[in-house]
Amino acid sequence: MEAVSMVEFERPTDGRRYDETTISLRAYVSRMPREKLAAYDPAWDDGQVMEWDGNFRDDGDLMLVCCERDVDVRELRSVVEEFLVFARIRT
Repeated sequence: MEAVSMVEFERPTDGRRYDETTISLRAYVSRMPREKLAAYDPAWDDGQVMEWDGNFRDDGDLMLVCCERDVDVRELRSVVEEFLVFARIRT
């Protein structure tokens, strides 16, 4: 995908309010390798998603920079699934 599309995903103009953490999470997901994203399976349990991502702390939250709040596996899962549709990796 071209860079403009990534920015569109990271900072959507759909009228929803996004905080700094949401934007950081969307940027994190949009920069994952396409091969990794294509391997994602929505049927996985939370532990499998955390293992697939490989960037979760011992307390169960995702390690992100520029965060105002913690991100759990459910929020990551939601953004990954939204991005897969956005990027047409899996529809």
